[in-house]
Amino acid sequence: MILPIVAYGDPVLRKMCTDIDSDYPELDSLIANMWETMYKANGVGLAAPQIGKAIRLFLVDTSPFAEDEDLSPEERHILSGFKRVFINAKIESESGSKWSFNEGCLSIPDIREDVNRHPEIQVTYLDTDFKPHTETFDGLLARVIQHEYDHIEGVLFTDKISSLKRRLLKGKLANISRGKIAVDYKMRFPAQKKAR
Repeated sequence: MILPIVAYGDPVLRKMCTDIDSDYPELDSLIANMWETMYKANGVGLAAPQIGKAIRLFLVDTSPFAEDEDLSPEERHILSGFKRVFINAKIESESGSKWSFNEGCLSIPDIREDVNRHPEIQVTYLDTDFKPHTETFDGLLARVIQHEYDHIEGVLFTDKISSLKRRLLKGKLANISRGKIAVDYKMRFPAQKKAR
C-alpha cells in the first residue's frame, strides 16, 4: 500500500524517534508499505517519520546510483546491490574530512542543496529479524544512510545548509507546507492535514 509522505513543516519530522522491538504491530506490512511508497516516489531512502511514525526505522536502496557514470566502477557495484532495513540504528562514529554533495528529500520536494557530511560512518542497527549488526559504510552509501538517520533524530537536510540559504528558501518551504507544489506521489501537508 502506498502511504502519503509527510511534507516539510509537520511536527513528526522534528521528533526524536523511539526504539521499537519485535512486537511492534504489523511491522512486516509497515516495512513492505514503506518500500512500495519509496519506489513509487523514486526515492533511495525513506524513514518512518516521513510516513508519520516517530519510530527508529528507515530503509535504503541505492541501486539507482549504480547508473551514475561519475562514480567509480567499484562504488557503482556496491551501490547497485545495497538494499537494507535499519531498525534502532545508532551512528557510533563519523570520520574523514567532510565533503559536499547535492541532496534532496521526498518530504521537501523540488529543493536540492549541497550538504557537507563525513565520508565514513560506523553504524549499529538491527535487521528485520532483530539481529544486531555493526558495520562501516563510506562514500555515497554513508551519505544516504546519514540522511535517513537524521530523519529519526528529527533533523532535515535543510538544517545543514547556511542560514542565508535557509532564509532564501523560506518562501519555498512555506509553500511545501501548504501543499502549493506539484508532486507525482501522494503527500500529506501539515497546513492542509490531508493527503492529496
